[in-house]
Amino acid sequence: MSAVQSFRTVLVTGGARSGKSLHAERLVATSSRDPVYVATCAAFDAEMSARIARHREQRGTGWVTIEEPRDIAAVIAREATPARAVLVDCLTLWLSNLLFAEADIPAETARLAEVLAATAGPVVLVTNEVGSGIVPENALARRFRDEQGRLNRHIAEIADAVVLVAAGLPLVLKPAPAQPEIRL
Repeated sequence: MSAVQSFRTVLVTGGARSGKSLHAERLVATSSRDPVYVATCAAFDAEMSARIARHREQRGTGWVTIEEPRDIAAVIAREATPARAVLVDCLTLWLSNLLFAEADIPAETARLAEVLAATAGPVVLVTNEVGSGIVPENALARRFRDEQGRLNRHIAEIADAVVLVAAGLPLVLKPAPAQPEIRL
């Protein structure tokens, strides 16, 4: 039997199509708070428009959706209240938007961290694990991979809970479950 705990800031990470967004949506939907979905993706083509439509349909009614590709800190500051739970999907697309806008990524990350530390309500953030594969062949892709790793580490450090989703199965990384101490 496991104890249920409530956390203010939860980071949900995993690979593409791992089930991380579904898990994050369930966390928010079962929170007994009004759900707010912050979408960082912009529909640049028909395929992306179809994805966005599927995600909206999947969530169903009752969700307030705010499309904000860059200034998610302001949205979180405004929307995260004791009566509302905010889901940001996703930090990976947010980072891409910042890169293409040539924004100051460390400054934006620090601003996001400050807002998360001060929120009045719960926030769930979705992000991708992108550094487990081969080293990308071009400089922009390598920079993106490196920035994503730094962003994930920074947000994981300040988050109350971190969940890795693989093959649809959530694994709680933080707080660390009771594990034997490993020694050599």
